[in-house]
Order: sequence, then C-alpha cells, then structure tokens
Amino acid sequence: MSFSFSGLQPDIVWRHFATLCATPRASKVEAGLRDFLLQWALARGLAAVVDAAGNLNIRKAASAGCEGRPGVVLQAHLDMVCQKNADSCHDFSCDPIIPLLRDGWLVAEETTLGADNGIGVALILAALEDENLVHGPLEALLTVDEEAGMGGARGLESGVLQGRLMLNLDTEEWGEFYLGCAGGLDVNVERGSVAEPLPAGFEVVRIALRGLRGGHSGVDIHEERGNAIKLLVRVLRELEGVTPVRLVDLVGGSARNALPREAVATLAVPGGRGGRLASWLAGMEASLRGELRGIDEGLSLAVSVADAEEVMAEAEQEIWLGSLHAAPHGVRRMSRQVPGVVETSNNLGMVDVHPNGGSCNFMVRSLIGSGSLALADEIVSLWALSGTHAEKSGFYPGWAPNPDSALLKLCQSVYLRDFAVESKVQVIHAGLECGIIGDKYPGMDIVSFGPTIRGAHAPGERVEVASVEKCWRLLTAILAELR
Repeated sequence: MSFSFSGLQPDIVWRHFATLCATPRASKVEAGLRDFLLQWALARGLAAVVDAAGNLNIRKAASAGCEGRPGVVLQAHLDMVCQKNADSCHDFSCDPIIPLLRDGWLVAEETTLGADNGIGVALILAALEDENLVHGPLEALLTVDEEAGMGGARGLESGVLQGRLMLNLDTEEWGEFYLGCAGGLDVNVERGSVAEPLPAGFEVVRIALRGLRGGHSGVDIHEERGNAIKLLVRVLRELEGVTPVRLVDLVGGSARNALPREAVATLAVPGGRGGRLASWLAGMEASLRGELRGIDEGLSLAVSVADAEEVMAEAEQEIWLGSLHAAPHGVRRMSRQVPGVVETSNNLGMVDVHPNGGSCNFMVRSLIGSGSLALADEIVSLWALSGTHAEKSGFYPGWAPNPDSALLKLCQSVYLRDFAVESKVQVIHAGLECGIIGDKYPGMDIVSFGPTIRGAHAPGERVEVASVEKCWRLLTAILAELR
C-alpha cells in the first residue's frame, strides 16, 4: 500500500484498520478476513469460534481483579459497501483500499473507504489486543453480510452471547449515543419479456446521468439528494414526448443501501435525431441542476453513439418506465415521537433492465414495523397493476429506544467527565444490527457510538482522525467503569 498509517494515533487502532484496508471484504465474501482474524485471535490465546452464519466470536478473559464485573459484548460488522467511480479501475475482490490523509480526515477518493464499519472492527480488535486495559469479561461479535441484508445477525443463535451489555460501534457521529434505529425490508421486482429487432432506420445512442453525490440510503435520505435512476427515467419520459424512443437497456445503482449516483440508458431513435440530443439534454441538465441547487449540482447528462440489435417491446417499455417513474423514493413520513428523525423511507437503489426483461430493488426502512410493511405493500401493489412479480423479503425489526438504559447513563457520565461537554442521544434511521440482536437476546442493554464518518456508502467516504482517538479513549474508559 502506498499510504502509511504510521503517525496516526492511537497506533493500536490504526494498525488494525490498515489490515482491513489491505484485505478484500465485500458483503458475502468476508471469509478471507474473518479466517485471518480467527487465526490472529487463537495465536494470542483468545477463545475464538466461527458460528454457522459465518460470524466470528472472540472472548477475552477479564483483566486481573475484574473477574466479577458484568460481561460486555463489543459488536461491529466485517463487510463494507463496495462503491467506486465509473472511471475507477479498482477491483474490490483483490485491490487494497488506498486512503489519503487530508485536513485531519482519512479519505478514499475513488472508492468507499470502509470506515463503515472498519473503524468499529479496529477499535474492537485493539481492545482485544491491549493488555493494559481494565475490563470485565469481553466478547467480540464480528458479524458478516450486514450491508447486504444483515445475514450474520439474522443467523446468530440465541444462547451464544454471555454478556448482557452490548456496545455497538457502527454509528457515524462523534458525541452522540444511539439508542434506537430503523428496521426494514426489501422489495425485489423481476419481469421477463421478449425482445424485438431494432426498428429499421433507427440509430442507437447512450444517455448517461452522472455526478450525483450518492450516500447512505438511511442516514442521508432526508437531504433529498438526487436519485440517478429516478432522474434518468424522468429524462426518458420527457424525451418520449419529443421523439419516438425505443428502450434497449437501463442500468443504474450498484448497492441496495446506497443512493444511486449514476444511471445509463441505451436507446434507439429515428435516424438523424441522435445528433440533436446533446442540445436537448443540455437543457434538461440545466433544469435538473436548478432543482437540485445546493444539494446535487454536479449532475451531468451526456449522449454518445452506441450499438444494439434488439430493443424492448413497446408495451414492456411502457410498463418499466411508467412504473419506475411512479415508484416512490425518499422520505415518506417524519417521526412524531422523535423530532427531526425520519420515520419511514424508501430507496430505489438498483435497476437492470434489458430487452428480455429485468429487475430492480427497493429498500424500505421504518422505525415502526407496520410502517415499513405498509410502504412495501404499496410498492408491490404498484407493480401488480402490470402483472409484474414483486416480492417482499428480509424483514428485520427496528431497535426500540430504552430511555431508562443503565448502560446509556454510564456512557453519558463517562463522556461528560472525560470530554467536559454533554453528549447527545439519538435514534438513527439507518439499520443497525442492534434490533435483530436485541430481539434474540431480550433484556440486553445496548448502546451504540462511533467516530465521525462522512459519505458512507459512496466514493469519497472519509473519517475524522481525531474522532477515532476520542472513540478509543471513550471505549476504554467505559470498560474500566463498568461494575
């Protein structure tokens, strides 16, 4: 790796994060990293096992004199969202993440950094390694497949964890303790069709919409950033009113839990009209930029020559473009119980449509289980109007806040003592594994915190270096105070 982590403090944390940056860990292919950490733990004399779901559980005995203290579970997930810019040649299956240090932030410019949730993992590994820590019995639960459906937490069996207190290290705003999160589910749409030959006299062009910020589909959904899929479908619908259009394909987004930054459509239009699209698209680009002023002004629309031999049937084109245009995206409802927090939302995260059919995914979130199910049912009903198969899957519960949490009170007390300012208590619209784990272990007292991370789930993701050092101080102080 060209970047050196030397000089960053605390060294014990950054060394582990360097290992994570050097090791591929996309969702569902974390085995290489997990097995490396398993051997690392065993070599240090720690008890470590991999469960049937693929999670890594590591136990460290209490420090001398602390054997009678309550056991604590430290929890984070091993996988990361793998997003890169279209012109990046990065291969997440084998290439290391190359971060840069800029103005106090560690950033990956062309890819995601994996600070979500790599910093949490690094903090936990440091706690397992540090022999000078004062602590009761520790358990590290490092889950897999969190970003692609929380498969590791879902597969966690009851009776595995011994501790009744849990610190989740998967939030992204230093100075805040999280006490609740959204649950949700996916709606997966699939439809087959029969391709038709390219109409005689038509030429083929490709329209690309790029330059959006993207981001986390839960944390950033309230900012009303542009959705590349929704915006490009809107462009295509308006173009249909200008010239005959036959859709060849439409591809956008690459992760269900990331706001789509780019989308591309291949079209057939009457010969001679493709060359005139550039000026029309320039007008659309200006209009959309105006609507997104101050939010997503980097939007661009470009047209280029393409090739194709088949197009989608006109009736199928109408179903796909009409349904995607009508489909919901964004905030559905703000919480009445937790002011300023999104209650229910939906992200149209991925679409892949071709002449022979296609698919798309909607990720629905809500603080209320009935809220996410109701919105998912609306989406299923929309597609049912055209006889299109849409299936709900992967429902997971939210994490209900417990304002009387004894662990929260201790965390707040330690924070005030060591940093001389009051902390904040929040409920997050993103999905954390706390709800699923808490459902399997009723009565477990759970609090979540983490360093300041910006741009999670999008290229340019960055973490504030100073906040990582503060997290380490806070974590070690909390462990020392728990009795």
